[in-house]
Parts: sequence; C-alpha cells; structure tokens
Amino acid sequence: MSRMQRMRTLSPSLLLAASSLLTGCALQDPKPTSAAPATSTTATMPKITPALWFPNDAEPAVRFYVSVFADGKILDEARWPEGGFGPKGSLISATIRIAGMELLAISGNTQSTFNQSMSLMVTCETQAEMDTYWQKLSVDGKGQCGWIKDKFGVTWQIIPRELLTMMADKDPAKVKRVSEAMMPMEKLDLAALRRAYAGK
Repeated sequence: MSRMQRMRTLSPSLLLAASSLLTGCALQDPKPTSAAPATSTTATMPKITPALWFPNDAEPAVRFYVSVFADGKILDEARWPEGGFGPKGSLISATIRIAGMELLAISGNTQSTFNQSMSLMVTCETQAEMDTYWQKLSVDGKGQCGWIKDKFGVTWQIIPRELLTMMADKDPAKVKRVSEAMMPMEKLDLAALRRAYAGK
C-alpha cells in the first residue's frame, strides 16, 4: 500500500489533528470554556509524545486523566470550527500533562481498540500512592501483577519504584523470589515484595 493510500484510510479527525501539530497551530473553539487553556504549547512539545486515539470523543478521557493526577493540566486543545467534520466545538485533540508527562489525546478512532501491548507505567514511592492510583484508574479493582485497564480501555502499570531496583539485582535468586511473589498478585504489595527480596 502506498503512502497516499495509507493516508486515505485515516479518519479526517486524525488527519486534521496531525496537521495542526505539524504546522504548530491548534484550532480553538472561538468561545472556549473556563477549562480551556489560554496559550498554545505545540511549539515546545517534547520530541516524543505518546498519542492515544480514542473511540469517538476523547474529551471524557482528557477530563478524567487530569483529575486523577495532582499536576494534571490541559495544555492545548484543537476543536472543530463551524462546518468541520465534527460538531462545532467538539474536541479534535488535546495535549495534557499528567505526572510530568505530556500526552496527546485524539478523538475519532473507528478502526482499532486499545490493548495491553501498550501501557502507561506509574512509578510510585509508597504503598499508599499505589493504592490511590489503583483505586482511581481501575474499573473494578481487578488486575494482574500491577496491571489494570481503565474505563476507556487504556492499560496502566501501577508499580513501586523499588521494584525496578529489585528486578535489576545481579543476584538471580533475589530476582526469582520477587518474580514468584509478584505473579499471583493483583495490586502489588510492596511489603510482600520487600520480604521476598530479602528472602524472608
């Protein structure tokens, strides 16, 4: 399939969102709500930004994610003008910042769904922090090995920072004990992982 043919398979909303990013401009609702950002940040976006293409309207996901994280903020929005492919004022795309990371949310996906081959990892310092994000992001509190799926189908990993050090240990016996302790867990238990790491 040629490049032009591939481009034609994309939805108009994704094409326009991509165009707005490449040109460094964002279409704005002429009468933005109080939640809309005052300035555009596309010129200062990181070199790599995760982009999530949501079925239909990405706005509920955008509002939800910025409410979950203490530093959550909408940095930029693009909205359909009069005569656009979507209802006037509806969201094309939004750039948000959550836990220090910028994320692009795009509306209008009718071709695919999210799956566990892509996940967002939240690195936590304490069990209490893990408990908070697990409760806010999970649909029913169910998961496996610290992995959960939110109500929009996006997969998250809620892990303690210490786990990264444990799994990188040069002692294979320690790594094996931690792995065996972790496998049956739904939400990760930091105290239990520490005990396994110590061989207790």
